[in-house]
Amino acid sequence: MDAAFTAEQDEIRRTLREILGKRCGPDEVKAAVRTAAGYDPELWQQLAQQLGLPGVAVAEEYGGVGCTPADLALACEETGRALLPSPLLATAALCVPLITALGTPAQRSALLPPLAAGTLTAALAVPGPALATALALTGDNAAGPWSGGGRAGGVQARAVTEGGEGGGWRLYGEVAQVLDGHSAGLLLVAAHTGGFARSRTLLFLVREGAPGLVRSRQTTLDETRSQARIQLRDVSAELLGDLGDGDGSEVLGALAATGRTAAAVLAAEAVGAAAQALARTVDYVQQREQFGRAVGSFQAVKHRLADLYVRVQAARSAAYYAAWDPEQGGLALAQALETLRVTAGEAIQLHGGIGFTWEHDAHLYFKRAAADELLFGPVHRLRAHAADRADLFTPQPRKVAV
Repeated sequence: MDAAFTAEQDEIRRTLREILGKRCGPDEVKAAVRTAAGYDPELWQQLAQQLGLPGVAVAEEYGGVGCTPADLALACEETGRALLPSPLLATAALCVPLITALGTPAQRSALLPPLAAGTLTAALAVPGPALATALALTGDNAAGPWSGGGRAGGVQARAVTEGGEGGGWRLYGEVAQVLDGHSAGLLLVAAHTGGFARSRTLLFLVREGAPGLVRSRQTTLDETRSQARIQLRDVSAELLGDLGDGDGSEVLGALAATGRTAAAVLAAEAVGAAAQALARTVDYVQQREQFGRAVGSFQAVKHRLADLYVRVQAARSAAYYAAWDPEQGGLALAQALETLRVTAGEAIQLHGGIGFTWEHDAHLYFKRAAADELLFGPVHRLRAHAADRADLFTPQPRKVAV
């Protein structure tokens, strides 16, 4: 493994930090999340046109930049530093890999170019609060009726004609907590089909404005992560990929692979947020005076900040390694989320009384930490699943000396 960044990666980081520094300060973030879209469309187009950010990990044949997921993770470290509200995570980290893996050649040719250009955004709709389960982050996504399981709840898919060919599909059901679901032009909906005889989960494409589609933006703990409730009232949908004769295991496999890559991206994003929260705290304690001297000069404060610095650097190393080897994404995400939670909590404490006010920016980092752990964790389940996959606690046969 070569841990050194290339000149191109350093340039991406520098340019992105410069743009976000000018256009995405705390006041701009608060203003953007309160718009109808939940983000700044002009900034999104600037990032798409100047840096090709939505298409960083999209192949060049589809209009993307053709970089690796590691480049996307590096970029998301900078967006996490600014707490950038944007469709980047939902579009580039969740939907693009699924379309690339499962889509037909015609679907990839039609969807990936506008997604890479930023003119089309997408959202992954997974029934219930089960996004981490669907992406196999906290457990096996083949176990449990997270997509409906043929019973009431979730989303059900019905073929208009037998086999789903010719007549298409109809979806009905409800999905909550869909990241950027209220503004996305394309929805990837995980739905259950086949009843009890041939139960399986498939992915379907639903276009913005489809008859019977009702979307409403929800109030969330972290305003920088827009979420929506999606209602599907006999909505016409297009199957992603071919129906085939399988049991849907290829869909579950694609979701798990996407989850591993998304975990590395999320870990890098959380590290960026934690690093910025720490930097802002260091600046504050150097300026704040108590008993005639800067708060940061007290040994107890120095020790707390040193502990945070070690945590952030360790989480950054884990996130970079996961970007190179996505199999380690779950562990890196657990470490990054825990680091962000601890760092944001300490930031509030070290800011004193001002850190507890809504007018201060410290709460933005704390809410990002809490919301991400609810969406993609919790941390102990991320670690437990990683341990299960590694057979860490499987009893080993005892060797008997002869």
